[in-house]
Amino acid sequence: MEKMGEVEPSLEVFFEEKKRKRNPFVPVGAFLTAAVLTAGLISFRQGNSQLGQKLMRARVVVQGATVALMVGTAYYYGENPWKKS
Repeated sequence: MEKMGEVEPSLEVFFEEKKRKRNPFVPVGAFLTAAVLTAGLISFRQGNSQLGQKLMRARVVVQGATVALMVGTAYYYGENPWKKS
C-alpha cells in the first residue's frame, strides 16, 4: 500500500532528466489576459456595458491565443514519456 505523498520513482527520474523549454510569450499572454479582464470588469462597474462586452470578447481571444501558445510549445518541445521506444 502506498503512503500519501510518495511519488512513483520513474516519474521523479523523468522530471529530473527532462529539460524544460519555456516560451516567453506565455507569461505575456497571461498578463494581457488579466489586464483585459480587469479593464472589462472596471468598465462594467462604471456602467459602460458596451465597452465591457468588447473587452470580454477581447479577453477570450487573448486567452485562447495564450492557451494555443502553451499547447504549441508543449507539442513542439515535448516528448511523450509513456511512448515505448
